[in-house]
This record gives sequence, structure tokens and C-alpha cells, in this order.
Amino acid sequence: MKKILVTGSNGLLGQKLTELYLKTNNCKLIATGKSTNRFPKKDGYIYETLDITERNEVLKIVQKHKPDCIIHAAAMTNVDECELNIEACRKQNIDAVEYITEAANTVNSHLIYISTDFIFDGKNGPYTENDLPNPLSIYGNSKLEAEQIVISKAKKWSIARTVLVYGLVADMSRSNIVLWAKDALEKNKPIKVVDDQYRTPTLAEDLAMGCRLIEKNEALGIFNISGKDFMNIYQLVEKVGNFFNLKLKNVETVSSLTLNQPAKRPHLTGFVIDKAMNELGYNPHSFEEGIAIVQKQFENYSKKYCNNL
Repeated sequence: MKKILVTGSNGLLGQKLTELYLKTNNCKLIATGKSTNRFPKKDGYIYETLDITERNEVLKIVQKHKPDCIIHAAAMTNVDECELNIEACRKQNIDAVEYITEAANTVNSHLIYISTDFIFDGKNGPYTENDLPNPLSIYGNSKLEAEQIVISKAKKWSIARTVLVYGLVADMSRSNIVLWAKDALEKNKPIKVVDDQYRTPTLAEDLAMGCRLIEKNEALGIFNISGKDFMNIYQLVEKVGNFFNLKLKNVETVSSLTLNQPAKRPHLTGFVIDKAMNELGYNPHSFEEGIAIVQKQFENYSKKYCNNL
């Protein structure tokens, strides 16, 4: 039986990986997170508390379970927070990857590292796996440096690059672009939305499946794992509004330059996913299909957590 260890299992991708592997035959899941387990289902797998910034903890947990594959989903992903707290970003996004890579090598584990479109400058997207990175932010730099650690030091490695991940965690405690747009439009909040940043937004379930396909096929190298629909952020919000029959009368389109965010964002990213589709059989949902999946989950989760709404 193949053993899979997931870091960051309390996050959006981590919960989707937990859900997926609980349905996967002949796999034993070891889920890890910094705090207590937040996934509703507590049986059928092992949960370990793990601070990825502590080298000895990482080595101890990995050597205890000797996983065949490690999917490293934990990271500091708030782009502006990374810009404002460089030390914390370095600990979580670079130093931790050093420890995970070292630990993976001690047990000959296949390491799958989750990266981002923010390693690119956004001048020539959508990008293939062979395009040259040029990050604009501390966050982007940290993810690129981590990629270089994995490539240069891991015995068996894969990198899954992704874009603007959206979805719903089981207790609805975390937001993302789709949930934010839905909430703002439902409440008729005045919002400013950029129309000069283009992405290929990714359903969290699709990213989890992409990781599973890499693991299952023991595919090595870099793979773009994102959605297939290319749009700017205003178009994304418009699609959310159309899906839920919500009006966009209070939405103002603006340039990125007007937002004065601490970290620079690339304008034109998104990914070409032909390699993953051809070599892995990766087949992501359309953006509209992804919204429908999120809406169905929202309805189901609302019944369970209605007292918390």
C-alpha cells in the first residue's frame, strides 16, 4: 500500500487532497498541519501536528511514516503579507522546503512541490513549463527559490504550478476570489475590480486531482496544473455574477496601479496545460462547472454549519 504524506492539510488544497485520498484505494494518507485537524472526517487516515519551519519536526515525522510520496501544500500564500514580513515568508516558503526536501531524501520519497504563476513577470502569459521565470514580488521570489531547491537537491521531484485557486473548505472558514465576489455581489457592496490582470483560475479539486495524477504516474518534472479558461479578474467576477443572477451595478473596473498594494502582481499569466493533459490525462473543469461545484458544496456545508453563519 502506497503511503502519501500531505503538508498543509488544513488549507484549501490540503482538505481537497484529504478528501480525494480517502476515496483512493491502496493508499494510506498521513495528513499534517500546524494546528489541530480541521477536516470534518477524522478516521480512515493519520493526522500529525507539524510545524514545517522546524527542521527536527519535519525529519521526525517523515522518518516515522516513511511516505512513498510527499505533497508539500503548506506555504505562506498571502502575497502582500509576504512583502511586509519577509522573514516569515522565508521561513515558511524557503527554509521549510529545504527541510522537506532533506527529509524526503532520507526515505527516498517522491516530493511534489506546489508552485505558482507568480514566479513570472506577467509580460508574456499564458506560460508553458519551459518559459523563464522573473518574479515581481517577495512571494514570487520565495516560490522560485523553493523550486530551485527542489530541482537541485531532491532525489525524486515534481513541481505542480498553479494559478488563483478557488473552492470551499468544509467549515467555510476561508475565502478566495470566487467566494469574495459572490458575497460582495449578493450584498451589493461597492467593489473595485482590476481588468488588467489575466489568469486561468483553478478549482481546488482539479489541483488536487493534478497532484494525484503526478503521484500515481510517478511523473517527474514540472507540470502546469490550472484551469483551462483564460480571463481577467473583472471577467471572473462577471461570470460569478451571471451564474448566481447577481447584478454588477456596484462593481468599478480599475487599473492595478490604483490599488496601491504592497506587492506587485503580474498582469498576464495563466498557464498552457497541454503537457499535463497529454502526459497525465489531466482534464480540469470549466470555470462555470467549477462555480457550480462550489455552489453545491456551499449548500451542503450550510446545512451543517448554519449556526456559524
